Amino acid sequence: MAQTTQPAAAWTSDLRQWLRESAAHSGFDTVGVAPVATGNPEDDKPLDAQRFEAWIDSGRAGEMDYLKRRDEHGVLLRSDVQIAMPWARSVIVCALNYNAAAPLSIDPSSPATGWIARYAWSGRTDPAKPGELAPTDYHDELLSRLKKIESQLHERLACQTRCYVDTGPLVERAAAAKAGIGWVGKNTCVLDQKLGSWLLFGVIVTSIPVSPTFELEVAVDRCGSCTRCLDACPTDALVAPHQMDASLCISYLTIEKKGTIPEELREPMGRQVFGCDICQDVCPWNRRSPISQSDGMLPRRQLVNPSLSWLAELDSATFKQWFKGSPLERTRLKRLHRNVAIAMGNSGEAQFLPQLEQWSAAEDPVLAESSQWAIARIHGLTNTPTPQPS
Repeated sequence: MAQTTQPAAAWTSDLRQWLRESAAHSGFDTVGVAPVATGNPEDDKPLDAQRFEAWIDSGRAGEMDYLKRRDEHGVLLRSDVQIAMPWARSVIVCALNYNAAAPLSIDPSSPATGWIARYAWSGRTDPAKPGELAPTDYHDELLSRLKKIESQLHERLACQTRCYVDTGPLVERAAAAKAGIGWVGKNTCVLDQKLGSWLLFGVIVTSIPVSPTFELEVAVDRCGSCTRCLDACPTDALVAPHQMDASLCISYLTIEKKGTIPEELREPMGRQVFGCDICQDVCPWNRRSPISQSDGMLPRRQLVNPSLSWLAELDSATFKQWFKGSPLERTRLKRLHRNVAIAMGNSGEAQFLPQLEQWSAAEDPVLAESSQWAIARIHGLTNTPTPQPS
């Protein structure tokens, strides 16, 4: 029998329990509810908005213009969800664990390999190709699961909703902390005491209010005096506990940054070619993080410590074959090869000189300049004689 739809009076403990069950059945590892500030003096919305605006105004968002969008009054869209959705009263935050039984980026590996961020290894079993995984993108994986919860919620209650994965007018990390998913660690990642920080977030904005009597779940900050993430960041992007200058972050540099990467940041990038996991790899709370068994987020083994030579050999057709529908599609082949050139330079491996010599004459000025830098870097590391013209 179909569930009778009732007006959404407010969140209750029974509704939250239903949400937990629905989220689990939809493949999420944890879920919480965060209130949307409504302008009351006791709400902390103004402080959140001020912090976000100060972060944007300081230039720490780099070239991520989607974070800087404002309304006709000049208010940052992501500083207040009610700017875009005046009816919003609460946010459901769902988290998916993506940890894999595979090496960490800080583990010993061949200097001839690069590093792709853990979340980007994702794949799904392909019935047509036994033993192989088809590439997936967490945006699609999370959104399809959110839609299931949203549909079931509408069967129970009359309410307005909107699903988002990285695209909504809110900061998912802040919403996750308010929803009790975890605390914001010193590396600015959300940390769950049992799951660690290998978490991807999707949200459902709802018109369901959170009453003053509804018991909100709050996670205690358990970072303590630990500073391993700050100490390990190669580019000093973690400028202070809980504060990141995204324009210095290797994830930003390898994924979002267009054009030339500042020369002073290239050596610290090491052999990272897409994203960076270092601040999570060193976090003690991730030592016992469970391994995800979720189909759609299974690791494609070829992307774990991938050969730099293999990545360099990719052309448009093979890049599309391997990465269409995956997070790497976003960075595109041209930017990936720029990153590979820098990684080759930092490897110190003379075997990469022929490839870099070829790229140094490329029509793409960014790839050519990056390759020229990499050639000089290898010579500096190995004292390899500069080839003389015949």
